[in-house]
Order: sequence, then structure tokens, then C-alpha cells
Amino acid sequence: MIKRQLLILTLPLIFLSGCAELSSLMQSAPMDVPLSEAEVAEGLKEALITGSKNASSLLSAVDGYYGDALVKILLPEEASVIIENLAKIPGGDKLVEDVILSINRAAEDAAKEVAPIFINSIKQMTINDAFGILRGADNAATLYLINTTREDLFLVFKPKIRQSTEKEVLGGISAKDSWEALTGKWNIFASSIAGRLAGVSPVNTELDDYLTNKALDGVFLKVQEEEKNIRQNVSARITPLLQKVFGSLDT
Repeated sequence: MIKRQLLILTLPLIFLSGCAELSSLMQSAPMDVPLSEAEVAEGLKEALITGSKNASSLLSAVDGYYGDALVKILLPEEASVIIENLAKIPGGDKLVEDVILSINRAAEDAAKEVAPIFINSIKQMTINDAFGILRGADNAATLYLINTTREDLFLVFKPKIRQSTEKEVLGGISAKDSWEALTGKWNIFASSIAGRLAGVSPVNTELDDYLTNKALDGVFLKVQEEEKNIRQNVSARITPLLQKVFGSLDT
């Protein structure tokens, strides 16, 4: 009778001990648990928010644009005549570079607004969007942001770029004035009989739009670099969720 009572008392202890060991084994053993839809969505959002903040931080820093040859904003090819003529006067080269510096500084200032606009779009991402991005190319997330934010970013960047191009740089003349004078004269010639016979075409480049689009190209180039890094570099997956979601692509 005593033995039976002892057995009854010790059985729960044995059972609890077994459960503890089993739990420990379950936690330590590798398990191929499928990703849930919620995990994929949250993982992608986390990755995009991280990439957006990094890109915004890089570009909004001093020389974020100006000091990076990959994203530095230059005047359009058609502006070569302006550049060549300014280079002929004392200090002309510096004048050209000051215009370019001013434009790039404006883009660096505007880049501070990138992350909030991106994050607002990211929060609206659907489950289908997330799975499409996860299974897509190395720039799938970047393409998503281009489609959902470029127009909003254009509205943020353009006024700052315009402010730079309208600054007077020589004899009360701004970069925009010089550009319009150049293209205006060129277009008159291109539309003339001589121009048509010569086979030349009018220049329809709107300076502020051109420079703003160049600035945005730089934004998305940096976002694409961040996305590729997270997809391909294990050490860039700094949270368990990122490791799980993007680790599924490694197998």
C-alpha cells in the first residue's frame, strides 16, 4: 500500500520532468516551420522600414549626393554650352560647380523627408504585396516603393530643387535663366528651315523636372542597395524575424 502511494506521488514528478526535457529539446531542435502570412508581411515591412531609414540617412547627410559619384546630380547634357562658356571667364568653373553643389545640397535637404513617405506606404502593404516582394527579384521591394511613393516624393523634392536653380549666380542670372535662354535660342534654330534641314530637334527638357527625377533616381538606387544587402547578406538581417523571413530564401 505504501509503495503504491509512493508511486502515485512520484508519477507527476516524473511526468513534469519529462515535459521539461521535451520542451527543452523542442526549443533547441531545428524545426522547418512554414512562415505564416503575418510573419511574411511584418518581415517585409520591417526590412523596408530599415532600408528606407538607412537610405534617407545616407542621402540627407552632408555630401550624401554631392560626394557620391553614383548619385551626384549634374546638369543635363544640353547644358554643356552653358558650362563651356562660363568656363571661359575667371572663376567660371567654380561658378558651375557652385550651381551643381547648390542643387545637390537641396536634394540632401529633401532626402530627410524620404523615410516618412516610405513608411506611410509600407504600412499600407497587403499580404499579396508582401508575398510578391518576397518571391520577387532582388529589387522587388524597391519597385513597390517606386510605384507607391515616387509621385509624393517628386512633390517634396521639386520645390527644393527649384529654389536652388532660381538662385542668382552671375550678374543677376540664375541657372534656370541661363538654361531657358540656351534652350530657347536652340529651339528657335531647331524649328527653323535651317534647323530642320540640319536634322536637329528641339530641347524639351524642363530643368527642375529633370533634376528632381535625377534626385529621385538616387533615392531608389540607395533603397535598392539596402534591399539587396538584406536579401543576400545574412549579417544584415538584424532581427529574428528578418532572419526567418529572408532565411527562407536561402534554402
